[in-house]
Amino acid sequence: MTAPGASTALLTDHYELTMLASALADGSAQRECVFEVFARRLPDGRRYGVVAGTTRVLEAIANFRFDEAELEHLAASAIVPEPTLEWLANYRFTGDIDGYPEGELYFPGSPVLTVRSTFAEGVVLETLVLSILNHDSAVASAAARMVTAAGSRPIIEMGGRRTHEQAAVAAARAAYLGGFAATSNLEAGRRYGIPTRGTVAHAFMLLHDSEEEAFRAQVQTQGTDTTLLVDTYDITRGVETAVRVAGPELGAVRIDSGDVGVLARQVRDQLDQLGNTDTRIVVSGDLDEHAIAALRAEPVDAYGVGTSVVTGSGAPTAHMVYKLVEVEGEPVAKRSLNKESHGGRKSALRRHKDTGTAIEEVVHPAHEPPEPGAHDRTLPIPLMRGGEPAPDLPTLEDSRQHLRRALVSLPWEGLTLSHGEPAIPTVVLPRKGGGR
Repeated sequence: MTAPGASTALLTDHYELTMLASALADGSAQRECVFEVFARRLPDGRRYGVVAGTTRVLEAIANFRFDEAELEHLAASAIVPEPTLEWLANYRFTGDIDGYPEGELYFPGSPVLTVRSTFAEGVVLETLVLSILNHDSAVASAAARMVTAAGSRPIIEMGGRRTHEQAAVAAARAAYLGGFAATSNLEAGRRYGIPTRGTVAHAFMLLHDSEEEAFRAQVQTQGTDTTLLVDTYDITRGVETAVRVAGPELGAVRIDSGDVGVLARQVRDQLDQLGNTDTRIVVSGDLDEHAIAALRAEPVDAYGVGTSVVTGSGAPTAHMVYKLVEVEGEPVAKRSLNKESHGGRKSALRRHKDTGTAIEEVVHPAHEPPEPGAHDRTLPIPLMRGGEPAPDLPTLEDSRQHLRRALVSLPWEGLTLSHGEPAIPTVVLPRKGGGR
């Protein structure tokens, strides 16, 4: 991820430009093409995926410009010949893009993003598009599973120290889209308007000569509604000291180590006995969706999650690919073993029961839609027209709400954390007109 407004042109693979150079040389570069982003499968153990990063893709495409610095590097490295450099100097994406909105669920074969342009304009975007969608969708998918496991209890994203400093900002955004309540990352708060939260680390506790001294310093500056970290030394004494310092108005205590389920029960009992019945308990420390689910019956009020969410909780990529599926209106498809794809530009709709429960994903040729049922929903929306963002695109808050509704529509077994088939099957309808 680059700073807003900076060129994204070199956030790409070498072979994108060598393909471009060859296509420009033989005259095929201007052929009208359709590229499609989809996942052949979901990560192991996942029943659905969450689309995230679409807005960042559109911003990155807008900044895909070969300015003087980029062109000088390409020339000095002799990566492409002079005619290609001249073409790149004037590069502007002028095509159309459709895709699933952020916060939409996807399944194997879902046409998550469709790029219509000349071969030259579209091929150079492959690496940029996939790097954003694969990362952000992996994080959002993991976040959504954690939010489901947590029920009504909020989760704070706090993984900035466990990933690249710029990836941390993107991960915070994706986690918030996935349903997290806040982030510890200040740049994500500034850039995307995400609520930020944070109090102290163990270093602050160890800085002071006593736990009580540290608590008093924190309460003095942050007020009694703060969250006191009570497990630096003896947790029972820590809770007792926290209540003595902050009184019955103490907002919360945090447990960051040990068997947090057992400790949460002990701390809840102790707080209640001390009269702090409204003081909340926050737990953190290597939590993932499985650990959160295991804590469902414990007296925990909120979670802090770091490493697992910013790394996709064991699935750091969404397995999406960017493939050429149509040339000059004719379908093309790769037929190699284990990498077969369906040619032609496609769209999709999701069928639902009368109750609103989703039953299948129907992927169909874009110009041959099936008869929609009363409760079916077309999935792709216009994202870019003539190289410009489409009007009235969903906001981050819109996407959060969209995801909530989409998750409610899944069959209950599709929300479980157990291994199994995708929550709903994908049906791919053939092209009536044939084609290669």
